[in-house]
Amino acid sequence: MKIAVAGMGYVGLSNGVLLAQHNEVWAVDVVAQRVADINARRCPLADKELANYMANRPLDLRATTDAAAAYTGADWVIISTPTNYDENKNYFDTSSVEDVLALVGRYAPQATVVIKSTVPVGYTAAARERFGNPNLLFSPEFLREGHALYDNLYPSRIVVGAPQGDERMAAKAREFAALLQQGACKQDIPTLFPGLTEAEAVKLFANTYLALRVAYFNELDTYAALRGLDTRAIIDGVCLDPRIGDHYNNPSFGYGGYCLPKDTKQLLANYDRVPQNLIGAIVESNRTRKEFIAEQVLARRPRVVGVYRLTMKAGSDNFRQSSIQGVMKRIRAEGVPLVVYEPTLREDSFYGSRVERDLDAFKRDCDVILANRRTPELEDVKEKVYTRDLYSRD
Repeated sequence: MKIAVAGMGYVGLSNGVLLAQHNEVWAVDVVAQRVADINARRCPLADKELANYMANRPLDLRATTDAAAAYTGADWVIISTPTNYDENKNYFDTSSVEDVLALVGRYAPQATVVIKSTVPVGYTAAARERFGNPNLLFSPEFLREGHALYDNLYPSRIVVGAPQGDERMAAKAREFAALLQQGACKQDIPTLFPGLTEAEAVKLFANTYLALRVAYFNELDTYAALRGLDTRAIIDGVCLDPRIGDHYNNPSFGYGGYCLPKDTKQLLANYDRVPQNLIGAIVESNRTRKEFIAEQVLARRPRVVGVYRLTMKAGSDNFRQSSIQGVMKRIRAEGVPLVVYEPTLREDSFYGSRVERDLDAFKRDCDVILANRRTPELEDVKEKVYTRDLYSRD
């Protein structure tokens, strides 16, 4: 069976590797270097399971920039291209998805297309009409950056949405779920087959709830900090309630990364003409948290503020929409110079701030160092470090 996967980010590459264990998979990307890395079995992402599988497992996987070669004759096409949030339109930029749908219409009109890119609620049903393609499914992804393949090998659930009342596509949804189950290590995976639009809503509501958790414990921490209370003592007591639990409870500089900021904003936009208070408050809470962090740092009257890593999570190489960038913007507006320690950056500056690759020089030059998460690398200058991390975990 030939499967084409469009977009070789965390979602696309992890799904491609998962499915290439038992199928012929063509990985499509517009970045030539990424294609070359995949064909050389070098993992272009920070993900140890992906790197291990690509280097050591027999995979029927080839990468290409040639859309015609990849899509022609494909039985399945999985779309996992980026859908960034457009602040001006209050809507995801779905143009990359539409580009692939147009190519599929040209080269593989018979293929079943599974959209895994995150899209607005109602998008897939509208795309079926717009492109005249009845063969569309939507399957949300629930993975963590840095553990993308692991989360596909041991998924919490599989969700595949199909058009309501369409038995042919319902059968295709079950067939696609079986492909994912075949590649997984976990047995008896909870598997759901909602409608197309319900499946889209599952993704946005799930991520918005995670953002709510982050925002809640961050606001708890803000309260404790300003009232002189022990944040950890409160969180430990709260989270021993089994209805609450101790996940997503570690204070931070705000929720960030590629998914949560854009997904919460998109869900809020989807609430147009629907009564709500909570969803908007989650988005606003994140802005308030960044302002609080910046104010706390500025209160120390720093000469130079250091930023230790732009990434949100340990082991990740991705700093798209990381919360630290919002904090930096507020500090920079007050005229305080910033120095960034980010070894993954090739540039010598980041939005006007100097990039320092020598960790010792970074420690020496900065009198306050922002670290979203604690690290042994900064233990020798811990008196300079400003963090809200309590548990030394993401």
